[in-house]
Amino acid sequence: MNIRIVSLLGLLLAGPLHADTLRCDSHLVSTDDPVQEVEAKCGEPVSRDFLGYRERVDEWGFLQEVRVEEWVYGPRNGMYYYLRFEGNRLVDIDSRRGR
Repeated sequence: MNIRIVSLLGLLLAGPLHADTLRCDSHLVSTDDPVQEVEAKCGEPVSRDFLGYRERVDEWGFLQEVRVEEWVYGPRNGMYYYLRFEGNRLVDIDSRRGR
């Protein structure tokens, strides 16, 4: 099999691609970074929305209820960046054009 076909097949099987890093000036933030680190690197977001609570099972198997927030940064070249935090950790970075 040709290497291009194998690479393309690997991309197709991987599913949708999501950003797991965001550049803030000369800094990078990544999923699993704590809230304090993201705010120190990116500054105050345009908006912060409290979305509620989510139950998660921790590494020891105990059920924990964690706070869920969404922060919005932008616009940067017409793009808005949506950062979701669960329990003080960045869990998702999404971007969309316009609002």
